Amino acid sequence: MSTSTSPRPTVRRRTPAPRAVPAPRGNHRAWAARGHLVVAGLLTLAFVSPVYLTVVNAFKPQDQIIRNPAAPPAPPTTHNLTDALARPDRIVQIGLTNSAVTVVASVLLIIPLGAALSFWLSRRSARLRRIVLAAFAAGLMIPPAVVLLPTIRILTFLHLDHTYPGLVLANVGGGYLSFAVFVYSGFLRSIPGEIIEAATVDGAGTLRIWRTIVMPLLRPATATVAIFLSLWIWNDFMNPQFILGPLHGQTVTTGLYLSVGQYSTNYAQLFGVMLLAAVVPVAGYLALQKQFIAGLTSGATK
Repeated sequence: MSTSTSPRPTVRRRTPAPRAVPAPRGNHRAWAARGHLVVAGLLTLAFVSPVYLTVVNAFKPQDQIIRNPAAPPAPPTTHNLTDALARPDRIVQIGLTNSAVTVVASVLLIIPLGAALSFWLSRRSARLRRIVLAAFAAGLMIPPAVVLLPTIRILTFLHLDHTYPGLVLANVGGGYLSFAVFVYSGFLRSIPGEIIEAATVDGAGTLRIWRTIVMPLLRPATATVAIFLSLWIWNDFMNPQFILGPLHGQTVTTGLYLSVGQYSTNYAQLFGVMLLAAVVPVAGYLALQKQFIAGLTSGATK
């Protein structure tokens, strides 16, 4: 008896495919860093370009502005500034004076009111504090154009329409006070409560504590509020245009609006007026820059 053995089938083994070598992480990080740098550069250019155009064209004659607004002045001239100051309607001098008076009066009323109200809220219960802050949040979320007509009607009822006291009261009662309350409320969280308690034990009243202890500690926040509110009120166009009216006075913004002609515009003189109007807020910011940065960073982790 013979046995036969059948050949065993050969099994082919699959060779594993070569794995793709992942790109080093350093390349991804380098491309991400370059992308962030490009985006940051574009955003910086978008913010700096209006300032550049204003400064450059303020020292160029009319024909150079029309030919190439982005080119540097060749040669620079100061005739635009002197012509803007020599206008017969004194639009620069009157506008700067009225804007400065409006800003100073509004800020001097908003700062103590916002600081006092925030200090009062800090000593109340958390529930009442949330309700009051929610009410002030509406002042920030509602667009100013929505409440402009009711504001004008209230000022007309009080016989304060077309007056600078009416404009100041409109600034105080608008969203500017809400902003001040939120900034001061956030900053007061970083002040230890033991300071207030120690002053209370020593017999100091609430008004004295607020005036002699709280307000000096709120100096960085006050600088932040003053800078933001001053810039907003200085650049405001809608309230001065509708509350004051074109025949009862003008601020810097309404003066710039009157400088634009209906059929033709002297761009050289207009850029000179714009540069002179920007000198005051820039100087104020540079004077309070250190306190402004401290006010933004203080109380952020509380």
